[in-house]
Amino acid sequence: MTLPHWLPGNCHAASNESKFHYPACLMTSSRPYLLRAIYQWIVDNDATPHLLVDTASEAVQVPRQYGENGKIVLNIGPTAVHGLTLGNATVTFRARFGGQPMNVVVPVENVVAIYTRENGQGMMFGDDEPQPPEDNPAKQPSKPRLKVIK
Repeated sequence: MTLPHWLPGNCHAASNESKFHYPACLMTSSRPYLLRAIYQWIVDNDATPHLLVDTASEAVQVPRQYGENGKIVLNIGPTAVHGLTLGNATVTFRARFGGQPMNVVVPVENVVAIYTRENGQGMMFGDDEPQPPEDNPAKQPSKPRLKVIK
């Protein structure tokens, strides 16, 4: 049986695909698009957008002394930052921390959430990539064991 070309997991050359039947496995992450949309929604509602960032990666360039437990909250409101770019791969801007100017670079995959300071509304992000099932033999059902009784 041949699966339809548009079903997830049925990947083949994108050059043969129409723009309406693009296999899910070839799609880019939705996170940067959602970040931009939620940011615009927050700003349009005269609220202050904040990012919660996982600072575990060395690629994250933030003032780590202001973070706690491997996370940092960044105010990315229009009056707090300069040159904000919500790109497909990174979020970049210039801001002052303790009076010192700094260029901030956050890979999009390190953004944990975007929300408003005023009421906490926004969006949290999970892993973009589906996680394979764990291979744990302890969780696997065992075969029934029968015992002959005479």
